[in-house]
Amino acid sequence: MDKFRRIQKKLLIWRYKHISNKQFINIASAIIGFLAGIAAVTLKNLTHFIQELMHGKFIEDFHAAFYFIFPLIGLALVMLIVKYIIKKKIGHGIPSTLFAISRKKGIMSPYQMWASLITAPLTVGFGGSVGLEGPTVATGAAIGSNFAKMFHLNQRTKTLLIGAAAAGAMSSIFKAPITAIVFAVEIFSLELTMISMIPLLLASITAILTSYFFFGDDVLLHFQLQDKFALADVLFYVVLGVTSATTSIYFSKVYFGIGAFFEKMLNPYKRLIIGGLLIGVIVYFIPPLFGEGYEVINNLLTDNHSNIVDDNILNISTEHIGLVILFLVGLVVFKVIAMSLTFGAGGIGGVFAPTLFTGSISGYVLAIIANTSGLFGHYISPSNFALVGMAGLIAGVLQAPLTAIFLIAEITGGYELFVPLMIVSSISYIITKKYIPYSIYAAELAKKGQLLTLDKDQTVLALMDFSRIIERNFVSINPEMQLGAMLQNAVVKSKRNIFPVIDDNSNFLGIVLLDDIRSVMFNADLYETTFVRNYMNNAPEVIHFEEDDMKQIMQKFEASGAWNLPVIKDGKYFGFISKSKLLTAYRRKLIQVTA
Repeated sequence: MDKFRRIQKKLLIWRYKHISNKQFINIASAIIGFLAGIAAVTLKNLTHFIQELMHGKFIEDFHAAFYFIFPLIGLALVMLIVKYIIKKKIGHGIPSTLFAISRKKGIMSPYQMWASLITAPLTVGFGGSVGLEGPTVATGAAIGSNFAKMFHLNQRTKTLLIGAAAAGAMSSIFKAPITAIVFAVEIFSLELTMISMIPLLLASITAILTSYFFFGDDVLLHFQLQDKFALADVLFYVVLGVTSATTSIYFSKVYFGIGAFFEKMLNPYKRLIIGGLLIGVIVYFIPPLFGEGYEVINNLLTDNHSNIVDDNILNISTEHIGLVILFLVGLVVFKVIAMSLTFGAGGIGGVFAPTLFTGSISGYVLAIIANTSGLFGHYISPSNFALVGMAGLIAGVLQAPLTAIFLIAEITGGYELFVPLMIVSSISYIITKKYIPYSIYAAELAKKGQLLTLDKDQTVLALMDFSRIIERNFVSINPEMQLGAMLQNAVVKSKRNIFPVIDDNSNFLGIVLLDDIRSVMFNADLYETTFVRNYMNNAPEVIHFEEDDMKQIMQKFEASGAWNLPVIKDGKYFGFISKSKLLTAYRRKLIQVTA
């Protein structure tokens, strides 16, 4: 450790002597992009290695039976690793990164650089119905955070490097460098200026070059544009936008609902068994839901649904188009359930791949219904609708319409579908936003008022830690204390003009202002005949330490007109927050954010 610190010290000295801050950030972004690319390659290869073992010669003869138990085995291994090796909570990829930015000043623990590299491949490789994008982004973000910490970079730069790592991870996964930059800006609410653009660009470039080095020209999503956009398709794309919004709302509601159900289970083994067995049942009857699901997506992008429908134990024939449509709709319904169960049971993964999965099927099914009904007399491209459907779900579920548009545009290698992408993404986003205010990534933070946005005021409030501005130097008094005792033991000793009234158990009862007793302070006849309770008033508002965020605290000060408000923690009196100190802290944080 001492040797490492000496090397670190020499690097810091050399850096300050020879490299400017801007140059260093650019170099750091390129390095972090490369490391994020390596993380993406590692995650993908480990997952594929496990999946190859699952489909090996030994298991082939018993494959159907083993489908039932695979997810439970994978989740059990994840639980053991988390409990006995990592010994800390990993958290969901992108939400945990957003939490680190908003509440921990961009600091992510070193174990987060490798924890997902082990647990995510086990979750997905053994059949957990989630994606690898979230863990990849979280791994890259942790690398960026710890790199910034090692070189003592400030919070603003740390956040920028986390965004660069996220861009690098996405660029490496999808080989879509522009989309990766848009994703980092949209999800992490980074300001897109020339100062931030260059680091994001450098990270995205180095990551995609890393991906090309290891994977060559192979891409995750295989698509070749066969049918161009026609004006007659516009109405169908509008319908697809509405369909995508409906699917997005279903996706989010089920995800939150099942998540809440599992949170109520305090026993992790109970969560593991219930979740693992239910996932096993689902993938046993519907094998296409095993793992990420990119094979299903690629079949739809080539208008080949027979490979998907044939892979089931229900013996559905591709000749019965009605049954095919029902089966595909079932994939959408149960993919969301399987994904949510995977998370509830303790699996580590992301929601990006399930979003693409459900989106591609939604678009494809709409095209098949329109083409086979014969009511419209117009052929629409199933592969195009599958592709644009993915954009619709990204815009709805992740509430990232620009990411949706640019990702699909880059996958197609051009802008032939740019107009339908804009139509579907905007409709899906607008409708979903009305019913689901925040994306899956941001919902938990938004509920606590800790979500960073491009709104400066909201961002400053989210970054402020009100626990650091609570004042504890107020002299408390008891309601049964005589006026004379109060004057002698509280008023004389305090520099404040407000006194919290608490009982013997520290329960907050009210306040006494100096103005309330000013007229009787020198009346000795009242010193032993009147008590604190005679002068006590209710506080105009009370701040609850565990419940109120900075926005709510600001609103309470504004509504009450008070200059000091008491803080209750764990049901007991804890201290006061003064408006003057609050506004001073706000001003300082605003300067930091906008510097």
